[in-house]
Amino acid sequence: MTVTVAKGFVAAGVRAGIKKSGKPDLALVQNLGPLNAAAAVFTSNRCQANPIIWSKQVIVDGQVSAIVLNSGGANCYTGPQGFQTTHKTAEAVADALEISAGDVLVCSTGLIGEQLDVEKLTAGVSIAAAELSEEHGQAAAEAIMTTDSVSKTASFVSEHGWSVGGMAKGAGMLAPGLATMLVVLTTDAVASSQDLDRALRLATRVTFDRLDSDGCMSTNDQVTLMASGASGVEPSFEDLAAAVQAVSQDLAMQLLRDAEGSSHDIAIRVSKAASEDDAVKVGRSVARNNLFKAAIYGNDPNWGRILAAVGVTDAAFDPYDIDVLINGISVSRKGMPDQSRDLVDLKPREVAIDIVLNAGQHEATVYTNDLTHEYVTENSEYSS
Repeated sequence: MTVTVAKGFVAAGVRAGIKKSGKPDLALVQNLGPLNAAAAVFTSNRCQANPIIWSKQVIVDGQVSAIVLNSGGANCYTGPQGFQTTHKTAEAVADALEISAGDVLVCSTGLIGEQLDVEKLTAGVSIAAAELSEEHGQAAAEAIMTTDSVSKTASFVSEHGWSVGGMAKGAGMLAPGLATMLVVLTTDAVASSQDLDRALRLATRVTFDRLDSDGCMSTNDQVTLMASGASGVEPSFEDLAAAVQAVSQDLAMQLLRDAEGSSHDIAIRVSKAASEDDAVKVGRSVARNNLFKAAIYGNDPNWGRILAAVGVTDAAFDPYDIDVLINGISVSRKGMPDQSRDLVDLKPREVAIDIVLNAGQHEATVYTNDLTHEYVTENSEYSS
């Protein structure tokens, strides 16, 4: 189940003709209420697309009635014309659903620097509005795909009668600040926009923001959480936050598994750090180290590359009191070799890197993937 697992939401995914391939390229999700509370987090890239600029204005009052998403074009660095395209798309949704354009979030994904065809977008909105249904959540998830090989959906259903659903797109440029992702989360729980914002930020901090596929950050990333209140159930904040985090983690791991051309999914756990920030810094440094990532692709447990990546950070640690384990094998302890690297089997897709800093009691896990020939090929041909 996807965004429509939560009561009070309908969705559609249609072909608007934006993609040359003719595949579905426009999704629409409507909140039927009775609540229309919402929260969103956006890319921290300073170079932001027109839909991000628009949506940041919309979300200020915490009220959202619908979200429209297109693939096939980022609408970024397209000037005033591009912003007008975003505005007209929101107005088309507003007219079709008889709501305010100021309550419509807009998301786009695709190639930067190309104008979107506003007539195709608005016509696609009309088609999508006519097809809105609880049955079309999967179609919406498929319409937002770009280089994704599969659609990504997740859900949580509480035994107390409320639920959280979600869909995501993303398969590369997975770096902090949300990765190159569009995510829509829905819940039929009764919740305020303030609680949604708290829950969403807690969730993204330890899920989407811990993905670091290739160190590149997109201009269009957005994660949105909407609440309809249609279940009539008001869960505790703790229960709501846990459910949002669970769905976010599920989607984040699906994004990782679909990273462009990857052959290994790598979890880098940094423990006994002086602070959580230190643990994240170390994990990110290793995740972004191309020599390390290439070694994993070649099934080479070259643990020296891990320590070299740790050493370029300003985290607190004694360089000769660090332990490193690869898939449970202690390959280096306290600045010296430990068990033979020949004991490490890197043929399975899942790889676990444990870095013990022995500097405190904090920890964090950063997720990445290996660097492959396929990744280079796909990204060298992206705009062709």
